[in-house]
Amino acid sequence: MSAVESFINYKAKTGMQCGNYSIELPKLKPGEQYRFHFDATKCIGCHCCEVACNEQNNNPFDVKWRRVGEVEGGVFPNVSQIFFSMSCNHCIDPWCLKGCPTQSYIKLDNGIVIHDDEACIGCQYCTWNCPYDVPVFNKERHIVTKCHMCFERIENNQTPACVQACPEGAIEIEVVNKEEWLKSKIDEEGNAPGLIDARVTNSTTRFTLPENMPKTLEPADKDLIKPAHKELPLVFMTVLTQVSFIGFLALLLGDIASKITSLPGPNFSMAFAVFALSAIGLPLSALHLGRPAKALSAMKNLKSSWLSKEALFLGVFTALMGVVTLFYYFEVEGFLRVVLEIVTAITGAYGIYAQSMIYKIPAKPTWNRKSTTYRFFSTGYIGTLLLAAIETFIGNFAVVNILLSISILLGSIQIYLFFESQRFYDTVKEENPFYYQISKAKKLLENDFLKLYNFRKVSLPIGAVFLPLTAVIALNAGSSSFAFLLIALAVLLSFGSELVGRLLFYSSAVKTGMPGNFFAGNQR
Repeated sequence: MSAVESFINYKAKTGMQCGNYSIELPKLKPGEQYRFHFDATKCIGCHCCEVACNEQNNNPFDVKWRRVGEVEGGVFPNVSQIFFSMSCNHCIDPWCLKGCPTQSYIKLDNGIVIHDDEACIGCQYCTWNCPYDVPVFNKERHIVTKCHMCFERIENNQTPACVQACPEGAIEIEVVNKEEWLKSKIDEEGNAPGLIDARVTNSTTRFTLPENMPKTLEPADKDLIKPAHKELPLVFMTVLTQVSFIGFLALLLGDIASKITSLPGPNFSMAFAVFALSAIGLPLSALHLGRPAKALSAMKNLKSSWLSKEALFLGVFTALMGVVTLFYYFEVEGFLRVVLEIVTAITGAYGIYAQSMIYKIPAKPTWNRKSTTYRFFSTGYIGTLLLAAIETFIGNFAVVNILLSISILLGSIQIYLFFESQRFYDTVKEENPFYYQISKAKKLLENDFLKLYNFRKVSLPIGAVFLPLTAVIALNAGSSSFAFLLIALAVLLSFGSELVGRLLFYSSAVKTGMPGNFFAGNQR
Protein backbone atom coordinates (compact mmCIF):
# COMPACT_ATOMS: atom_id res chain seq x y z
CA MET A 1 0.00 0.00 0.00
CA SER A 2 1.37 3.45 -0.96
CA ALA A 3 1.92 6.28 1.50
CA VAL A 4 -0.90 8.27 -0.13
CA GLU A 5 -3.36 5.34 0.19
CA SER A 6 -2.31 4.85 3.83
CA PHE A 7 -2.93 8.55 4.55
CA ILE A 8 -6.40 8.38 2.90
CA ASN A 9 -7.32 5.29 4.94
CA TYR A 10 -6.05 7.05 8.10
CA LYS A 11 -8.30 10.03 7.40
CA ALA A 12 -11.27 7.76 6.82
CA LYS A 13 -10.72 5.94 10.13
CA THR A 14 -10.16 9.07 12.20
CA GLY A 15 -12.84 11.18 10.50
CA MET A 16 -10.24 13.74 9.39
CA GLN A 17 -11.71 15.99 6.70
CA CYS A 18 -9.90 16.91 3.51
CA GLY A 19 -10.76 19.01 0.48
CA ASN A 20 -12.86 17.12 -2.06
CA TYR A 21 -11.65 16.34 -5.56
CA SER A 22 -14.81 17.87 -7.04
CA ILE A 23 -16.36 21.22 -6.25
CA GLU A 24 -19.88 22.53 -6.70
CA LEU A 25 -19.87 26.31 -6.92
CA PRO A 26 -23.04 28.25 -7.73
CA LYS A 27 -23.11 30.19 -10.96
CA LEU A 28 -21.83 33.70 -10.41
CA LYS A 29 -24.42 36.47 -10.38
CA PRO A 30 -23.66 40.09 -11.36
CA GLY A 31 -21.40 41.68 -8.75
CA GLU A 32 -20.06 38.36 -7.45
CA GLN A 33 -16.66 36.67 -7.65
CA TYR A 34 -14.79 33.67 -6.29
CA ARG A 35 -12.61 33.96 -3.19
CA PHE A 36 -10.75 31.93 -0.59
CA HIS A 37 -12.07 31.21 2.89
CA PHE A 38 -9.46 30.29 5.45
CA ASP A 39 -10.45 28.83 8.81
CA ALA A 40 -7.65 29.46 11.35
CA THR A 41 -9.43 27.27 13.93
CA LYS A 42 -8.66 24.23 11.75
CA CYS A 43 -5.15 24.92 10.42
CA ILE A 44 -2.41 22.86 12.11
CA GLY A 45 0.53 24.45 10.26
CA CYS A 46 1.49 21.30 8.35
CA HIS A 47 2.41 23.19 5.13
CA CYS A 48 0.66 20.58 2.96
CA CYS A 49 -1.00 23.39 1.05
CA GLU A 50 2.41 24.89 0.18
CA VAL A 51 3.73 21.58 -1.10
CA ALA A 52 0.60 20.79 -3.10
CA CYS A 53 0.63 24.24 -4.71
CA ASN A 54 4.25 23.87 -5.79
CA GLU A 55 3.67 20.39 -7.16
CA GLN A 56 0.54 21.44 -9.04
CA ASN A 57 2.25 24.42 -10.65
CA ASN A 58 5.71 22.89 -11.08
CA ASN A 59 7.36 25.67 -9.08
CA PRO A 60 10.90 25.41 -7.67
CA PHE A 61 11.32 25.27 -3.89
CA ASP A 62 12.05 28.98 -3.55
CA VAL A 63 8.85 30.06 -5.34
CA LYS A 64 5.85 29.80 -3.05
CA TRP A 65 2.44 30.97 -4.22
CA ARG A 66 0.83 29.81 -0.96
CA ARG A 67 2.57 30.30 2.35
CA VAL A 68 1.90 29.43 5.98
CA GLY A 69 2.54 31.98 8.72
CA GLU A 70 2.36 31.90 12.49
CA VAL A 71 1.40 34.36 15.23
CA GLU A 72 1.52 33.82 18.97
CA GLY A 73 0.50 35.62 22.14
CA GLY A 74 -0.75 35.40 25.68
CA VAL A 75 0.99 34.88 29.01
CA PHE A 76 2.27 31.46 30.03
CA PRO A 77 0.59 29.09 30.61
CA ASN A 78 -2.34 30.66 28.74
CA VAL A 79 -0.66 31.07 25.39
CA SER A 80 -2.08 30.88 21.88
CA GLN A 81 -0.48 29.84 18.63
CA ILE A 82 -2.38 30.51 15.42
CA PHE A 83 -1.39 29.48 11.90
CA PHE A 84 -2.44 31.26 8.71
CA SER A 85 -2.33 29.96 5.18
CA MET A 86 -2.53 32.59 2.45
CA SER A 87 -1.97 32.89 -1.26
CA CYS A 88 -3.36 35.58 -3.56
CA ASN A 89 -6.39 37.34 -2.08
CA HIS A 90 -7.78 38.15 -5.56
CA CYS A 91 -8.48 41.65 -4.37
CA ILE A 92 -11.24 43.87 -5.69
CA ASP A 93 -8.68 46.68 -6.08
CA PRO A 94 -5.43 44.76 -6.68
CA TRP A 95 -2.33 46.92 -6.39
CA CYS A 96 -0.34 44.44 -8.47
CA LEU A 97 -2.67 45.10 -11.40
CA LYS A 98 -2.79 48.88 -11.28
CA GLY A 99 0.94 49.18 -10.64
CA CYS A 100 2.18 46.76 -13.32
CA PRO A 101 3.83 48.77 -16.14
CA THR A 102 3.20 46.08 -18.77
CA GLN A 103 -0.43 45.26 -17.86
CA SER A 104 0.61 41.70 -17.09
CA TYR A 105 -2.18 41.28 -14.53
CA ILE A 106 -5.74 40.54 -15.57
CA LYS A 107 -8.79 40.33 -13.33
CA LEU A 108 -11.15 37.81 -14.90
CA ASP A 109 -14.93 38.17 -14.87
CA ASN A 110 -15.03 35.62 -12.05
CA GLY A 111 -12.77 37.86 -9.92
CA ILE A 112 -9.64 35.72 -10.15
CA VAL A 113 -6.48 37.76 -10.76
CA ILE A 114 -4.16 36.00 -13.19
CA HIS A 115 -0.71 36.88 -14.49
CA ASP A 116 0.24 37.06 -18.17
CA ASP A 117 3.69 35.48 -18.17
CA GLU A 118 4.43 36.46 -21.78
CA ALA A 119 3.92 40.18 -21.14
CA CYS A 120 5.97 40.26 -17.92
CA ILE A 121 9.40 41.93 -18.09
CA GLY A 122 10.43 40.85 -14.58
CA CYS A 123 10.60 44.38 -13.16
CA GLN A 124 9.24 43.04 -9.85
CA TYR A 125 7.35 46.25 -9.12
CA CYS A 126 4.32 44.13 -8.23
CA THR A 127 6.36 42.30 -5.58
CA TRP A 128 6.82 45.69 -3.89
CA ASN A 129 3.27 46.86 -4.50
CA CYS A 130 1.40 43.89 -3.08
CA PRO A 131 1.09 44.41 0.70
CA TYR A 132 0.53 40.67 1.13
CA ASP A 133 3.84 39.76 -0.57
CA VAL A 134 2.00 37.49 -3.00
CA PRO A 135 3.78 37.80 -6.41
CA VAL A 136 7.10 35.92 -6.48
CA PHE A 137 10.05 36.34 -8.83
CA ASN A 138 11.00 33.09 -10.57
CA LYS A 139 14.76 33.21 -11.15
CA GLU A 140 14.65 30.34 -13.63
CA ARG A 141 12.03 31.99 -15.84
CA HIS A 142 13.14 35.61 -15.20
CA ILE A 143 9.57 36.71 -14.56
CA VAL A 144 7.13 37.19 -11.69
CA THR A 145 4.52 34.49 -11.04
CA LYS A 146 1.60 34.16 -8.64
CA CYS A 147 -1.40 32.14 -7.48
CA HIS A 148 -4.27 31.95 -9.99
CA MET A 149 -6.61 29.94 -7.73
CA CYS A 150 -6.07 26.96 -10.05
CA PHE A 151 -8.75 28.60 -12.21
CA GLU A 152 -8.39 25.90 -14.88
CA ARG A 153 -9.35 23.30 -12.26
CA ILE A 154 -12.28 25.39 -11.03
CA GLU A 155 -13.54 25.62 -14.63
CA ASN A 156 -13.59 21.80 -14.63
CA ASN A 157 -15.38 21.67 -11.26
CA GLN A 158 -12.23 20.54 -9.46
CA THR A 159 -10.81 21.92 -6.25
CA PRO A 160 -7.58 23.97 -6.28
CA ALA A 161 -4.52 22.00 -5.19
CA CYS A 162 -4.25 23.74 -1.80
CA VAL A 163 -7.90 23.07 -0.96
CA GLN A 164 -7.61 19.46 -1.99
CA ALA A 165 -4.42 18.87 0.01
CA CYS A 166 -5.45 20.41 3.33
CA PRO A 167 -5.97 17.51 5.78
CA GLU A 168 -8.16 19.68 8.06
CA GLY A 169 -10.32 21.36 5.42
CA ALA A 170 -9.10 24.79 6.50
CA ILE A 171 -9.14 26.23 2.96
CA GLU A 172 -12.27 26.60 0.84
CA ILE A 173 -13.43 28.34 -2.32
CA GLU A 174 -16.66 30.32 -2.09
CA VAL A 175 -18.63 33.06 -3.80
CA VAL A 176 -18.80 36.62 -2.46
CA ASN A 177 -21.02 39.58 -3.34
CA LYS A 178 -18.48 42.39 -3.68
CA GLU A 179 -20.85 45.21 -2.74
CA GLU A 180 -22.01 43.49 0.45
CA TRP A 181 -18.45 42.54 1.32
CA LEU A 182 -17.17 46.11 1.00
CA LYS A 183 -20.12 47.61 2.84
CA SER A 184 -19.28 46.06 6.20
CA LYS A 185 -18.15 42.44 6.23
CA ILE A 186 -14.63 43.16 5.01
CA ASP A 187 -13.83 44.86 8.33
CA GLU A 188 -15.24 41.95 10.34
CA GLU A 189 -14.03 38.97 8.34
CA GLY A 190 -11.34 40.28 5.95
CA ASN A 191 -8.68 41.10 8.53
CA ALA A 192 -6.37 38.84 10.48
CA PRO A 193 -3.61 39.51 13.06
CA GLY A 194 -0.36 40.63 11.47
CA LEU A 195 -1.84 41.42 8.07
CA ILE A 196 -2.30 44.87 6.59
CA ASP A 197 -5.81 46.37 6.65
CA ALA A 198 -7.91 44.52 4.08
CA ARG A 199 -9.32 47.81 2.77
CA VAL A 200 -5.95 48.84 1.35
CA THR A 201 -6.53 46.57 -1.64
CA ASN A 202 -10.08 45.44 -0.78
CA SER A 203 -8.91 41.88 -0.25
CA THR A 204 -11.66 39.26 -0.67
CA THR A 205 -10.25 36.43 1.48
CA ARG A 206 -12.55 35.61 4.41
CA PHE A 207 -10.95 34.56 7.69
CA THR A 208 -12.50 32.53 10.48
CA LEU A 209 -10.55 33.26 13.65
CA PRO A 210 -10.50 31.52 17.05
CA GLU A 211 -12.64 33.00 19.80
CA ASN A 212 -11.08 34.67 22.84
CA MET A 213 -7.78 35.39 21.12
CA PRO A 214 -5.15 37.26 23.20
CA LYS A 215 -5.32 41.04 22.77
CA THR A 216 -1.74 41.07 21.54
CA LEU A 217 -0.58 38.59 18.93
CA GLU A 218 2.94 38.88 17.57
CA PRO A 219 4.49 37.39 14.43
CA ALA A 220 6.56 34.35 15.31
CA ASP A 221 9.37 35.78 13.18
CA LYS A 222 9.35 39.20 14.85
CA ASP A 223 13.02 38.82 15.78
CA LEU A 224 14.07 37.42 12.42
CA ILE A 225 15.50 40.27 10.34
CA LYS A 226 16.53 39.86 6.73
CA PRO A 227 17.91 42.70 4.58
CA ALA A 228 15.99 43.47 1.43
CA HIS A 229 17.50 43.22 -2.03
CA LYS A 230 20.22 45.81 -2.74
CA GLU A 231 18.76 46.83 -6.14
CA LEU A 232 22.15 48.14 -7.29
CA PRO A 233 21.03 49.10 -10.83
CA LEU A 234 18.26 51.22 -9.31
CA VAL A 235 20.65 52.75 -6.78
CA PHE A 236 22.74 54.21 -9.59
CA MET A 237 19.83 54.97 -11.92
CA THR A 238 17.81 56.96 -9.39
CA VAL A 239 20.76 58.97 -8.06
CA LEU A 240 22.14 59.79 -11.52
CA THR A 241 18.80 60.88 -12.97
CA GLN A 242 18.01 63.03 -9.93
CA VAL A 243 21.42 64.71 -10.07
CA SER A 244 20.96 65.22 -13.80
CA PHE A 245 17.58 66.91 -13.34
CA ILE A 246 18.70 69.46 -10.74
CA GLY A 247 21.85 70.11 -12.78
CA PHE A 248 19.72 70.78 -15.85
CA LEU A 249 17.41 73.02 -13.83
CA ALA A 250 20.45 75.09 -12.82
CA LEU A 251 21.45 75.19 -16.48
CA LEU A 252 18.03 76.58 -17.42
CA LEU A 253 18.09 79.22 -14.68
CA GLY A 254 21.60 80.21 -15.75
CA ASP A 255 20.50 80.60 -19.36
CA ILE A 256 17.55 82.80 -18.36
CA ALA A 257 19.72 84.85 -15.97
CA SER A 258 22.27 85.49 -18.72
CA LYS A 259 19.53 87.03 -20.88
CA ILE A 260 18.50 89.59 -18.27
CA THR A 261 21.81 90.22 -16.45
CA SER A 262 25.48 90.50 -17.29
CA LEU A 263 26.25 87.04 -15.93
CA PRO A 264 27.90 84.62 -18.39
CA GLY A 265 25.55 81.95 -19.77
CA PRO A 266 25.95 78.18 -19.55
CA ASN A 267 28.19 76.36 -21.99
CA PHE A 268 28.42 73.06 -23.84
CA SER A 269 30.52 71.40 -21.12
CA MET A 270 27.82 72.04 -18.54
CA ALA A 271 25.02 70.85 -20.82
CA PHE A 272 26.90 67.71 -21.79
CA ALA A 273 27.73 66.86 -18.16
CA VAL A 274 24.10 66.89 -16.97
CA PHE A 275 22.93 65.07 -20.11
CA ALA A 276 25.57 62.35 -19.71
CA LEU A 277 24.46 61.60 -16.15
CA SER A 278 20.93 60.72 -17.23
CA ALA A 279 22.04 59.09 -20.47
CA ILE A 280 24.23 56.72 -18.44
CA GLY A 281 21.89 56.28 -15.50
CA LEU A 282 18.56 55.64 -17.21
CA PRO A 283 19.59 52.53 -19.20
CA LEU A 284 20.97 50.99 -16.00
CA SER A 285 17.40 50.36 -14.89
CA ALA A 286 17.18 47.65 -17.56
CA LEU A 287 19.72 45.61 -15.57
CA HIS A 288 17.09 45.37 -12.84
CA LEU A 289 14.70 43.55 -15.18
CA GLY A 290 14.39 39.83 -15.59
CA ARG A 291 13.88 40.43 -19.32
CA PRO A 292 15.95 43.52 -20.24
CA ALA A 293 15.25 43.09 -23.95
CA LYS A 294 11.58 43.96 -23.33
CA ALA A 295 12.36 47.14 -21.35
CA LEU A 296 10.48 49.48 -23.71
CA SER A 297 7.18 47.75 -22.90
CA ALA A 298 7.47 49.28 -19.41
CA MET A 299 5.66 52.35 -20.82
CA LYS A 300 2.51 50.37 -21.57
CA ASN A 301 0.40 51.25 -18.53
CA LEU A 302 0.52 55.06 -18.38
CA LYS A 303 -2.98 55.20 -16.94
CA SER A 304 -2.22 53.71 -13.52
CA SER A 305 1.45 52.70 -13.23
CA TRP A 306 3.94 55.21 -11.84
CA LEU A 307 6.71 53.04 -13.26
CA SER A 308 5.32 53.53 -16.77
CA LYS A 309 5.15 57.27 -16.21
CA GLU A 310 8.70 57.37 -14.89
CA ALA A 311 10.01 55.40 -17.87
CA LEU A 312 8.26 57.63 -20.41
CA PHE A 313 8.94 61.03 -18.87
CA LEU A 314 12.56 60.39 -17.92
CA GLY A 315 13.14 58.87 -21.35
CA VAL A 316 11.71 61.98 -23.04
CA PHE A 317 13.63 64.20 -20.59
CA THR A 318 16.93 62.54 -21.52
CA ALA A 319 16.18 62.77 -25.24
CA LEU A 320 15.28 66.47 -24.97
CA MET A 321 18.45 67.11 -22.98
CA GLY A 322 20.35 65.57 -25.85
CA VAL A 323 18.79 68.09 -28.24
CA VAL A 324 19.55 70.96 -25.86
CA THR A 325 23.16 69.78 -25.66
CA LEU A 326 23.37 69.93 -29.45
CA PHE A 327 22.03 73.49 -29.31
CA TYR A 328 24.92 74.40 -27.02
CA TYR A 329 27.43 72.55 -29.19
CA PHE A 330 26.36 74.42 -32.32
CA GLU A 331 25.95 77.64 -30.28
CA VAL A 332 22.25 78.00 -31.11
CA GLU A 333 21.00 80.67 -28.73
CA GLY A 334 17.87 82.72 -28.22
CA PHE A 335 14.20 82.20 -27.40
CA LEU A 336 13.89 78.75 -29.01
CA ARG A 337 16.60 77.26 -26.80
CA VAL A 338 15.06 78.68 -23.63
CA VAL A 339 11.61 77.34 -24.55
CA LEU A 340 13.09 73.91 -25.24
CA GLU A 341 14.90 74.01 -21.90
CA ILE A 342 11.68 74.92 -20.07
CA VAL A 343 9.79 72.03 -21.70
CA THR A 344 12.68 69.69 -20.86
CA ALA A 345 12.74 70.83 -17.22
CA ILE A 346 8.98 70.36 -16.81
CA THR A 347 9.23 66.87 -18.31
CA GLY A 348 12.14 66.00 -16.00
CA ALA A 349 10.34 67.34 -12.92
CA TYR A 350 7.36 65.10 -13.55
CA GLY A 351 9.68 62.17 -14.28
CA ILE A 352 11.44 62.53 -10.90
CA TYR A 353 8.07 62.99 -9.17
CA ALA A 354 6.76 59.80 -10.81
CA GLN A 355 9.98 58.09 -9.76
CA SER A 356 9.35 59.01 -6.13
CA MET A 357 5.71 57.87 -6.31
CA ILE A 358 6.86 54.36 -7.26
CA TYR A 359 8.09 54.01 -3.69
CA LYS A 360 5.17 55.56 -1.85
CA ILE A 361 3.34 52.30 -1.29
CA PRO A 362 1.68 50.91 1.89
CA ALA A 363 3.63 47.66 1.61
CA LYS A 364 6.93 49.39 2.50
CA PRO A 365 6.25 51.81 5.39
CA THR A 366 9.75 53.33 5.45
CA TRP A 367 9.27 54.37 1.80
CA ASN A 368 5.66 55.46 2.09
CA ARG A 369 6.37 58.97 3.37
CA LYS A 370 6.22 62.50 1.94
CA SER A 371 9.93 62.85 2.64
CA THR A 372 10.68 60.30 -0.09
CA THR A 373 9.69 62.80 -2.78
CA TYR A 374 11.63 65.63 -1.10
CA ARG A 375 14.65 63.36 -0.70
CA PHE A 376 14.65 62.38 -4.37
CA PHE A 377 14.59 66.00 -5.54
CA SER A 378 17.15 67.30 -3.04
CA THR A 379 19.60 64.52 -3.99
CA GLY A 380 20.22 66.67 -7.06
CA TYR A 381 22.34 69.13 -5.06
CA ILE A 382 25.29 67.22 -6.53
CA GLY A 383 24.25 68.50 -9.97
CA THR A 384 24.92 72.09 -8.98
CA LEU A 385 28.18 71.04 -7.31
CA LEU A 386 29.25 69.41 -10.55
CA LEU A 387 28.45 72.53 -12.58
CA ALA A 388 30.31 74.66 -10.05
CA ALA A 389 33.37 72.43 -10.48
CA ILE A 390 33.19 72.82 -14.26
CA GLU A 391 32.83 76.60 -14.07
CA THR A 392 35.70 76.87 -11.58
CA PHE A 393 37.93 74.78 -13.82
CA ILE A 394 37.08 76.90 -16.86
CA GLY A 395 37.51 80.12 -14.91
CA ASN A 396 33.94 81.47 -15.00
CA PHE A 397 33.98 82.46 -11.33
CA ALA A 398 31.03 84.88 -11.59
CA VAL A 399 28.40 82.13 -11.27
CA VAL A 400 30.26 79.67 -9.04
CA ASN A 401 29.10 81.32 -5.82
CA ILE A 402 25.48 81.15 -7.01
CA LEU A 403 25.79 77.46 -7.90
CA LEU A 404 27.43 76.67 -4.58
CA SER A 405 24.72 78.57 -2.71
CA ILE A 406 22.00 76.50 -4.43
CA SER A 407 23.96 73.35 -3.68
CA ILE A 408 24.32 74.23 0.02
CA LEU A 409 20.57 74.98 0.25
CA LEU A 410 19.54 71.65 -1.31
CA GLY A 411 22.22 69.81 0.63
CA SER A 412 20.91 71.29 3.88
CA ILE A 413 17.44 70.01 3.02
CA GLN A 414 18.93 66.57 2.42
CA ILE A 415 20.68 66.67 5.79
CA TYR A 416 17.44 67.67 7.51
CA LEU A 417 15.58 64.80 5.82
CA PHE A 418 18.26 62.33 6.92
CA PHE A 419 17.99 63.28 10.57
CA GLU A 420 14.20 63.56 10.33
CA SER A 421 14.19 59.96 9.08
CA GLN A 422 16.40 58.94 12.00
CA ARG A 423 13.90 60.56 14.39
CA PHE A 424 11.08 58.70 12.62
CA TYR A 425 12.77 55.36 13.37
CA ASP A 426 13.51 56.32 16.97
CA THR A 427 9.97 57.42 17.85
CA VAL A 428 7.88 54.62 16.33
CA LYS A 429 5.42 53.18 18.87
CA GLU A 430 4.16 49.62 19.23
CA GLU A 431 0.60 50.75 18.50
CA ASN A 432 1.75 51.80 15.03
CA PRO A 433 0.29 49.20 12.57
CA PHE A 434 3.69 49.05 10.86
CA TYR A 435 5.73 48.86 14.05
CA TYR A 436 7.44 45.57 13.17
CA GLN A 437 8.48 46.71 9.69
CA ILE A 438 9.83 50.06 10.91
CA SER A 439 11.58 48.67 13.99
CA LYS A 440 13.20 45.95 11.88
CA ALA A 441 14.40 48.59 9.41
CA LYS A 442 15.98 50.48 12.29
CA LYS A 443 17.75 47.34 13.53
CA LEU A 444 19.10 46.67 10.04
CA LEU A 445 20.57 50.18 9.89
CA GLU A 446 22.06 49.99 13.37
CA ASN A 447 23.42 46.45 13.09
CA ASP A 448 23.81 44.94 9.62
CA PHE A 449 24.59 48.26 7.93
CA LEU A 450 26.11 50.19 10.83
CA LYS A 451 29.37 51.11 9.04
CA LEU A 452 27.56 52.33 5.94
CA TYR A 453 25.02 54.16 8.08
CA ASN A 454 27.78 55.95 10.01
CA PHE A 455 29.55 56.82 6.76
CA ARG A 456 26.33 58.37 5.49
CA LYS A 457 25.86 60.26 8.74
CA VAL A 458 29.35 61.83 8.54
CA SER A 459 29.86 62.21 4.77
CA LEU A 460 26.54 63.94 4.05
CA PRO A 461 27.13 67.16 6.04
CA ILE A 462 30.79 67.32 4.99
CA GLY A 463 30.12 66.86 1.27
CA ALA A 464 26.87 68.79 1.08
CA VAL A 465 27.69 71.82 3.25
CA PHE A 466 31.15 72.00 4.83
CA LEU A 467 33.29 71.55 1.69
CA PRO A 468 31.12 73.81 -0.57
CA LEU A 469 31.05 76.51 2.13
CA THR A 470 34.82 76.29 2.51
CA ALA A 471 35.12 76.53 -1.29
CA VAL A 472 33.10 79.78 -1.27
CA ILE A 473 35.49 81.24 1.32
CA ALA A 474 38.54 80.10 -0.67
CA LEU A 475 37.14 81.50 -3.91
CA ASN A 476 36.39 84.88 -2.37
CA ALA A 477 39.91 84.88 -0.93
CA GLY A 478 41.27 84.51 -4.46
CA SER A 479 42.41 80.89 -4.18
CA SER A 480 40.60 79.43 -7.19
CA SER A 481 42.80 76.31 -7.42
CA PHE A 482 42.10 75.36 -3.82
CA ALA A 483 38.41 76.11 -4.34
CA PHE A 484 38.32 73.76 -7.34
CA LEU A 485 39.99 71.04 -5.29
CA LEU A 486 37.42 71.46 -2.52
CA ILE A 487 34.47 71.40 -4.94
CA ALA A 488 35.81 68.33 -6.76
CA LEU A 489 36.25 66.58 -3.43
CA ALA A 490 32.70 67.61 -2.44
CA VAL A 491 31.35 66.11 -5.69
CA LEU A 492 33.11 62.77 -5.11
CA LEU A 493 32.22 62.55 -1.42
CA SER A 494 28.59 63.57 -2.03
CA PHE A 495 28.19 61.04 -4.83
CA GLY A 496 29.52 58.33 -2.52
CA SER A 497 27.26 59.49 0.29
CA GLU A 498 24.13 59.53 -1.86
CA LEU A 499 24.86 56.12 -3.38
CA VAL A 500 25.30 54.68 0.10
CA GLY A 501 22.13 56.44 1.26
CA ARG A 502 20.15 54.99 -1.63
CA LEU A 503 21.61 51.53 -1.00
CA LEU A 504 20.40 51.77 2.61
CA PHE A 505 17.04 53.03 1.33
CA TYR A 506 16.52 49.78 -0.57
CA SER A 507 18.29 47.30 1.71
CA SER A 508 16.58 48.35 4.94
CA ALA A 509 13.01 48.48 3.57
CA VAL A 510 11.06 45.72 5.34
CA LYS A 511 7.80 44.71 3.66
CA THR A 512 4.40 43.89 5.02
CA GLY A 513 3.23 40.37 4.30
CA MET A 514 2.39 37.09 5.93
CA PRO A 515 3.36 37.25 9.65
CA GLY A 516 5.59 34.47 10.95
CA ASN A 517 6.42 33.41 7.41
CA PHE A 518 9.69 31.55 8.03
CA PHE A 519 9.61 29.78 4.68
CA ALA A 520 8.88 32.74 2.44
CA GLY A 521 10.96 31.51 -0.47
CA ASN A 522 12.18 33.99 -3.07
CA GLN A 523 10.17 36.98 -1.85
CA ARG A 524 11.63 40.36 -2.86
